[in-house]
Amino acid sequence: MKVNRAVVTELGAKADPASDIIEVDGTRITGPYKHEGPRVYILLNKPKGCISAVSDPLKRPVVTGLVKVKGVRLYPVGRLDYDAEGVLLLTNDGELANRLIHPSFAVSKKYLVKVKDVPTPEDLKKLEAGVWLEDGKTLAARARFVRQTQENSWIELTVTEGRNRLVKRMCMAIGHPVAKLKRVEFAGVKLGSLEPGAWRMLTPVEVGRLLTPGEEKTKGKAAGSGR
Repeated sequence: MKVNRAVVTELGAKADPASDIIEVDGTRITGPYKHEGPRVYILLNKPKGCISAVSDPLKRPVVTGLVKVKGVRLYPVGRLDYDAEGVLLLTNDGELANRLIHPSFAVSKKYLVKVKDVPTPEDLKKLEAGVWLEDGKTLAARARFVRQTQENSWIELTVTEGRNRLVKRMCMAIGHPVAKLKRVEFAGVKLGSLEPGAWRMLTPVEVGRLLTPGEEKTKGKAAGSGR
């Protein structure tokens, strides 16, 4: 990978897709284009009470209102529930966005989930093996108990599907309704220390991974800043 024609070797190195030229495997993915603008890739920590869309007929806040990049119109990659928070990618790269949400690529999504009561090891095994929902059985997932609170518990759940309200329905199916939902990783991009409502440009390394479909597809099958 190169940034402004210099090879990037340092993990976590940063670049601005709006002004820097980024090349992956000899192909330029950002920088000035004669017939199109630069491709921009952003990580937003979506806060609760915000719609994963560019507009809302009910006039509720939308994620694109939180991220402003001059001269670039951004679109959210997939969706995150209105009452959920966490990792949401925004980009003007339609081809990449479509690939990341296409079922055939089995892109992994990791959540921290606060559920009612305490799931048993058997409950977690059911989530991993797949549970039956009204629209069919879920694919294999990964589930891990994190900790117990006074009345609830936190689990970590990694899925590779994008069905509507999937995590909530899976937890309901094992008798543990969701009280809070936070996505901490999407397609290998991690939330880190971003506060709700804050955003940052993806690093060249992160962009490169997103643009390598074979690698992410393999990961998915195995698993299942600013203001």
